[in-house]
Amino acid sequence: MSTLAVLCTLLAGCGTTPAADTAVSRPGAGGGSPTPLSPAASAEASPHTSPSASPGRTPPPEAPTMAAGPNGLTPVFERAASAADKTVALTFDADMTADQGPRAARGERFDNPGLIATLRRLDVDATVFMTGRWAEEYPDQARSIGDDPRFEIANHSYSHHAFKSPCYGLPTVARDDMAADVRRAFDAFRTVGARNVVPYFRFPGGCYDDAALRALAPTKVTAVQWDVVSGDAFAKDADAVAEQVLAGVRPGSVVVLHCTLSAAPVTEEAIRRIVPELRKRGYRFVKVSDLMGSA
Repeated sequence: MSTLAVLCTLLAGCGTTPAADTAVSRPGAGGGSPTPLSPAASAEASPHTSPSASPGRTPPPEAPTMAAGPNGLTPVFERAASAADKTVALTFDADMTADQGPRAARGERFDNPGLIATLRRLDVDATVFMTGRWAEEYPDQARSIGDDPRFEIANHSYSHHAFKSPCYGLPTVARDDMAADVRRAFDAFRTVGARNVVPYFRFPGGCYDDAALRALAPTKVTAVQWDVVSGDAFAKDADAVAEQVLAGVRPGSVVVLHCTLSAAPVTEEAIRRIVPELRKRGYRFVKVSDLMGSA
């Protein structure tokens, strides 16, 4: 079973894993040089704005984005291939679906405050891809993460449903509802008072196609994938997770990890090995916005 299959099975009770070639995780169609949002686009919408702001707003102009792909498709960023120095972005998916609320009420931990504390203690910049449902379940933590200059909050959908089918058994968002699902997550961030929200989106399960990229175009986000899979989902061996990350990182890499204790119980321990070792190799930890701005 692939890493993504394991992850999705945990996060959504996914059921049967489809064949590996049915999931799409590829470079974006087109892409281009990072460009700031225009003043017009910024005026149209901003997820940073106060909770009283209009729904569906796009982020502030200082957060770099990529130019739209052919036919206006949402661009996709995987790594800064032209990074001039040893920079790496650690990203953490804070996954939670609406139907997991009862499990949280029974004590299951979809958060991981120990991990966030370790990142702070080690002075590591990072990007947290958060579902709207996670922000609603842990509003104090969402605000704390958004208030910390080390971190930025990016969008991981509201529902954690798939944007392409099949996707490891995840329920699928209807195409006409995809943009609304992304906007609902931005609305959730604003409602709980989370700040430092950036215009990036990560597809649940990493699954997407051109139809999904077209559906999300009105939201003005840049989709962010990764080039290094940590393997932390369901992992029990922190050293194995660390070794996989250390073996895969290159200058400009984006590493996918998780901020869900029940889904990835050894991530915090792995970070305590990954960070000093990469620093010893000369790497500097940056947020996705920093990496994209240098691409």
